[in-house]
Amino acid sequence: MDGQARLLISCPDGPGIVAAVSTFLFERGANIDTSDQHSTDPAGGRFFMRMTFTLDADDAAWAELERDFGEQVAAARAMDWRLARASGPRRLALLASGEDHCLLDLLWRASRGELPAEVATVISNHESARRAVEGFGVPFVHVPVSPDTKPQSEAAILAALAEARADTVVLARYMQILSANFLEQVGAPVINIHHSFLPAFAGADPYRRAMERGVKIIGATAHYVTEELDAGPIIEQDVVRVSHRAGVAELTRMGADIERLVLARAVRWHLEDRVLVDEGRTIVFV
Repeated sequence: MDGQARLLISCPDGPGIVAAVSTFLFERGANIDTSDQHSTDPAGGRFFMRMTFTLDADDAAWAELERDFGEQVAAARAMDWRLARASGPRRLALLASGEDHCLLDLLWRASRGELPAEVATVISNHESARRAVEGFGVPFVHVPVSPDTKPQSEAAILAALAEARADTVVLARYMQILSANFLEQVGAPVINIHHSFLPAFAGADPYRRAMERGVKIIGATAHYVTEELDAGPIIEQDVVRVSHRAGVAELTRMGADIERLVLARAVRWHLEDRVLVDEGRTIVFV
C-alpha cells in the first residue's frame, strides 16, 4: 500500500489535461493503475479526474513529486487537486444516539476489512451501545447532551475526536444538530445519513407519516454535513419499493436496511477518495 496513491483533480476543461498528468507521472517512474474522468461540457465546462498510480519512492521523493506537480501541472491549468497516499487505514470516528443499526453495521464492516479504515472511537449521547461497541475492541465515549449543556458537550466531543486523531467523522444516526462552531473546529469531513423523505417528512416519526400518505418508495440519503441543515453535498442515495400492506414497523425495518447500505457505500467511497465536491454537488467515481 505504501507505493499507491490517488490523484483527484477538478479544473476548467480544455485539451491536453490527461496527457499532461500522465506524462508527468510517467517521467517520474509512476505506473498508472486506473483513470476516470468526467466533463460537464468539453467546450468551457469543468473537468474532473480520479487517477490511481503506484510509485516506489521514499517520503522525500513523494514530497518532491507533490511540489513539482503543483508548480508544473496544476498551476498552469488552475487545478483544484489533492494527492492522497494509500499508506494505511484511515481513522474513523462514529457518533451515534439510541438507534444502533448504522453504528453496528459500520463496526462490523470495518472489522471484516470491508472499509479501509480503523474505527478509532465511538461517541454517543446514550450508554445503550457501550457493550456492543467495546465488544469490537473500540473505545466508547459517553457525552450526554442537553439544551443547557450543548456547548460543553460539543467541546467534549471535539476533545475526544482530537484524542482519537480521527480524520473522518460519521454521524451514524446521531440525533443531535451540530453547531456551526463545531463544524468550523472539527477539522475533518463529517458524513450524515437520513431518510430520504426530507423535506416532505422532516422531523419526528417520518415512517408513520409516510405510511399515512401512501408512499410507494422509501429510501435514504448520505451527504456531507454543512452549516445548512441536511443540505450538504449528496454522496449516495437509494430506494426500495414498499406496499400498501406495510405498516409503520415494516417501513421502519426497511428504512433501517436501506440506511445501512447507503451509509456504508458513502463512507467507503469517501475513504477511497472517490468523491469530488464541486459547488455544492458531488462527482462520485465508482
